[in-house]
Amino acid sequence: MSYKTIVVHCDGAKTASLRLKVAADLATRFGALLVGVHAKPPFESPVFMENGFDMAPLFEAYQEGAEAEKTAARAAYDKALKGKALATEWRSSDGHTDDVLPVAARYADLVVVGQAEPDGIAATPARLPEAVALTSGRPVLVVPYIGAEKSIGETVMLCWNASRESARAASDALMFLKAAKKVIVLVVEPRVTNAGHGQEPGADVATWLTRHGVNVVVQRDVAPDSDVGNVILSRATDHDVDLIVMGLYGHSRMREMILGGVSRTMLAAMTVPVLMSH
Repeated sequence: MSYKTIVVHCDGAKTASLRLKVAADLATRFGALLVGVHAKPPFESPVFMENGFDMAPLFEAYQEGAEAEKTAARAAYDKALKGKALATEWRSSDGHTDDVLPVAARYADLVVVGQAEPDGIAATPARLPEAVALTSGRPVLVVPYIGAEKSIGETVMLCWNASRESARAASDALMFLKAAKKVIVLVVEPRVTNAGHGQEPGADVATWLTRHGVNVVVQRDVAPDSDVGNVILSRATDHDVDLIVMGLYGHSRMREMILGGVSRTMLAAMTVPVLMSH
C-alpha cells in the first residue's frame, strides 16, 4: 500500500498552516495528490425569533463571515504549497465539516486534520478528528494544534492491544512503520487470552512487522490506576517519538461521539501527531 491521495482539512483557524505544512510534506514524501477540502456550514437562524424579525442582516453577516473564512483557508492552502512540485486539488463544498470531510476521505488513502484548539473558532467542530476517524473508513493523521516540531515518522510508537482497531491502525500505518528508523510496539497491561495477546504479548505483531522489514522493539508496561492514555504519552516523551499509531475506540450515534478513555486522553493531550484508525 502507498499513500497516493492525501486529503487535508482546510479552514480559517490560526493553526491551519501547521497541519497544512505536515500534509504538504507528506504528499511530497509519498508523491501523492494533495486535496484541500473546505466546508461552508449552512446558515442557521436563531432559535428564538419574534415574528416579523428581519433576517436579512443576519444572513448578510453570515455570508460575509463564511466568505472571509473560505478566503483565509484558501490563502493558507496556497501558501503551504508555494514552491512545492505537487499535484494538488482544491474542493469547497456547502455543508457541515464533519459531514463533508468524511465523504472526501473515503476516496483518499490518508486524511490530515488538526487537534481541536482550546479556544478554537466556532466554525471548526471540536470533535472533528474522531468524527472523521469513526465515519470515513480511512486512517486519520491528527496534528497537534501546536504543530509538529520535526518531520514525522523516524521514531514511531505503535500502541498494541491485539484488538481489531489496533490491527487496522498498524496496517494503515505500514508505510510509516516500514520507513521508520525505529518502531516501538507498546503493550500496556496485556492480558493473555485466546482471542487477544499470545503467551508473549507483542511478539506476534512484532514478528509480522519484521517480515515487512520494520525495525521493531517491544515494550510492555503497566498503567497505575488504569491510566493507559497518560502512560502512552509518557513513553512517547521518553523515547522522543514523533508519531503515535493507535486504534480509535468508540462509535457515533446521531452526531454524538462516544469514545473510550484512552482515545479521549490522546485527543485532548497529544503533543506529537497521532495516526488513528477505526
